Amino acid sequence: MQKIKIGVLKEDKSPPDKRVPLTPLICSELTRKYPNVEVVVQPSKIRCYSDEEYTSFGVTLQEDISDCDVLMGVKEVPVDKLIAGKKYFFFSHTIKKQAHNKKLMHALIEKKIQMVDYETLTDKNNNRIIGFGRFAGVVGAYNGILGYGLKYDLFRLKPAHLCRDRAEMEEELKRVKLPNIKIALTGGGRVANGVIETLSALRIRKVTSEEFLTMSFREPVYCQLNPRDYVERPNDHNFDLNDFFSHPEHFVSRFTDYTKVTDLYMSAHYWDPRSPKMFTVKDIQAPDFHISVIADITCDIDGSVPTTIRSSTITAPFYGYNILKHHEDLPFNKDTICIMAVDNLPCELPRDASDDFGKDLTERVLPHVFSGDADGLIERASICKDGKLTKGFEYLTDYAY
Repeated sequence: MQKIKIGVLKEDKSPPDKRVPLTPLICSELTRKYPNVEVVVQPSKIRCYSDEEYTSFGVTLQEDISDCDVLMGVKEVPVDKLIAGKKYFFFSHTIKKQAHNKKLMHALIEKKIQMVDYETLTDKNNNRIIGFGRFAGVVGAYNGILGYGLKYDLFRLKPAHLCRDRAEMEEELKRVKLPNIKIALTGGGRVANGVIETLSALRIRKVTSEEFLTMSFREPVYCQLNPRDYVERPNDHNFDLNDFFSHPEHFVSRFTDYTKVTDLYMSAHYWDPRSPKMFTVKDIQAPDFHISVIADITCDIDGSVPTTIRSSTITAPFYGYNILKHHEDLPFNKDTICIMAVDNLPCELPRDASDDFGKDLTERVLPHVFSGDADGLIERASICKDGKLTKGFEYLTDYAY
């Protein structure tokens, strides 16, 4: 059986990311399960797992990783650090022709690198099989609750990024006493499921969309809304999900039904730029617009949530959207909607997020790397190889060369 050497990269992008693709325990388990696999780790002072934790699990530290067959990181690798002819796994942020990574795309082609982007790892039905979305939802929901507590001076929680791990974050949640507010959640994928995990830890009851719109409660409740709840074809109430996915531009939002009764809105749905916005700037000025805190977990700038005018940061997660003047303001003022729009939420719980990601990577992806790519998973996810774009990514031609 062919020997395969994996190198876990230190994160050199600035600002640095503390997450890792493979935790110390997972590295150890991999080499035990696959005798033909060796894993080495570049030393790093910033990652969430220390060098000592890796060596305590028998993992070798190695600065020069040029003898590795596969190199795995999290964020983009700086162009001057790329090693020609290697197989790389990381989030390249190139598949939407992101302008800031055009030089990276050129370098991947020029250096004849096989670029496997985690975002492009999909099953045969084109569903993504790996990502950090679950922890974006877990942390995003926590931040939304934290923001609501601060806006109304109800409670103060330790920010998630100051908690050692998720267990400590959930201990913080035990201090939360919410009034009988209504929380609207949009989305049905990994991110939304992460939100539900946090709301469940708070024991917040889930209600139907009809109950949410028509009933009053003596306790906090939440409602999970799917596209059929918040969009429709004009003058046509027969909703077809496939039609919406294919032609979202033919639909209009009916989310304003919910803005009248929602206190805290958590956005965790995928948004196509052709889709209608959830509400408009004009809608915000309506006397019955009730939302006062928005956790925009998907964080599309000027996307489905028009109050998301910029992303926020882990250390300063909140800003205000002035209802009257439509510009940024202080987050907890009377005439502002408090916005949480952190665009790297999983980094707030890097150890838990890395462990979750590494387990998926080990179960769903690495067997295809070690034992042959029988169903073409790695081939489908490879943006480029041998100095050329692969067939599925030829649409990047004007961007890549």
